[in-house]
Amino acid sequence: MLLLVPAAVLVLVVLGAIAVDFSLAFLGQRELTGAAAAAANDAAAAAVSDAAFYGSGEGPIVLDPARAEAVASDAVGRRRSGGVDVTSVAVRVVGAQVCVTVVGEVPYIFAPVVPGVPRRAVVRGQAVATAVLGPAGTEAPSSSSVC
Repeated sequence: MLLLVPAAVLVLVVLGAIAVDFSLAFLGQRELTGAAAAAANDAAAAAVSDAAFYGSGEGPIVLDPARAEAVASDAVGRRRSGGVDVTSVAVRVVGAQVCVTVVGEVPYIFAPVVPGVPRRAVVRGQAVATAVLGPAGTEAPSSSSVC
C-alpha cells in the first residue's frame, strides 16, 4: 500500500497540470469573446453610414463594411488580451448587424514537457452587435444572427 503513494502523487500532479493548461485555454477564449464583443459594439456605433444617418432618418440603418472592419480591427488591436496571441479578426456586416470573430492562440504551460502534445491551444471568440435607431431603451428588432 505504501508503494502506491508515489504513483498517486504523480497522478495528482499530472491532473493538476492538465487542469491548469485547460483553464488557460478557457481564459483565453473568454478574453477573445470579450474583445470581440467590444469590437462589435464599437463597429456598430462608428460604422453607421453618414448618408443614411444624416438623410431623412426614416430609412433603415446602413453600416459601412470597410469602416466597420477598420474600427473592429483597431479595437481588438488596442485591447491587450493577457496571454493570447491574436491571429485573425474577421468582420461581417449584414444590414444593421455586425459580427466580429477573433481567433488566437494560447500557449500551454505544462504541455511542452510532454512530447507529441500540442504546445498551444487555438481559441475563438465571437460577438454580434446591432445598430438601432431611436431613443434609449428601444428594443433591437429580432432577426437571425449574421455569424
